[in-house]
Amino acid sequence: MVEIRKDYFTERLSIILPDRGLKPGQIIPQRAEKCNYCPGNEEMTPPADLVLVKRGDTLLKQTDSEGDTIKNWSVRIFPAKIPVVTPNAPPSYGEPPHYSEPAVGYHYVLVATPKHDQPFPKIDIEQWINVLASLQDKVRWLYSQKGVSYVLVYANSERDGSSTTVHPNIQIVTTPRVPPAVEEEADTVQTSLNDLGVCPMCQVVGTETGGPRQILATDFFIAFAPWVSTHSFEFWIYPKRHMTSLLKLSQKEMMDLALILRSTLGGLSRALDAPSFTMVFHSSSEKKTTKQIHWHIEVYPRRSTWSGLELGGGIYVNDVSPEGAAQVLGASSRKELAQLVGIK
Repeated sequence: MVEIRKDYFTERLSIILPDRGLKPGQIIPQRAEKCNYCPGNEEMTPPADLVLVKRGDTLLKQTDSEGDTIKNWSVRIFPAKIPVVTPNAPPSYGEPPHYSEPAVGYHYVLVATPKHDQPFPKIDIEQWINVLASLQDKVRWLYSQKGVSYVLVYANSERDGSSTTVHPNIQIVTTPRVPPAVEEEADTVQTSLNDLGVCPMCQVVGTETGGPRQILATDFFIAFAPWVSTHSFEFWIYPKRHMTSLLKLSQKEMMDLALILRSTLGGLSRALDAPSFTMVFHSSSEKKTTKQIHWHIEVYPRRSTWSGLELGGGIYVNDVSPEGAAQVLGASSRKELAQLVGIK
């Protein structure tokens, strides 16, 4: 049974997948020769319920019908073959100290490009716009579904063959409660709004703009290395105006987000020789009963293994200062931006 378990003492959560661990003597399967996400292999995934197809200058939204998969696509979104949550989780609850609840939810995969060997930092701006528009559509639909409190969006970009699937993809997972990391941010924002009438995240954007940790700024967004970086060369991307969700983006803002994503991810790849990284979207829940945050994207390069300080103590050791990281990433990101917009 798939279930969500809560820590004895803290708000830390764990989704338990008891039937997926290795059994004694079981051999780890070899990597498949075919990529599930590549064009021509659509039958290897569940039918897609959102497919973006380009016809001339027009983008069409289509769905796979039974036995008739859409070809020549730009973006595909379909249910995960092995989901971490399920809409059919049995309604079983545990009492403290062994509190548990059903892992009810939806898990979708967004294939970001038909090109297997085109990593996130190399996806062009037009395709990033397609990805963001498709993501908006799917997230909006998921929030209309019963039992969905939060939609978590994240992506892992792998440098080598260490991941099961390296074809660029974004995971979209719903949860029946707001994740602790986002809930903690929301509590801070709500307290500041109640006591001072000010969004603290807006204050951070103002403080970091033009400062030593700024990496890149566009018309509508700013990228900066956070004051307390838990990962070397970690950076965040914030909208300059107060905005609670990815769903609130205008067309101009979406184009600008595509530009800064492509520039900063390209700058990260250029500066650090294409490291593996994780990218997470922190947005407000669209449920009216939940607290709001200033939405943003957090990017974590995976360059080192955490030790007991991080895992056991929650104290992070970073061998690169945020200011130094911003200087390196800023220089390389500006080079990427200059190439993208044709500045000499």
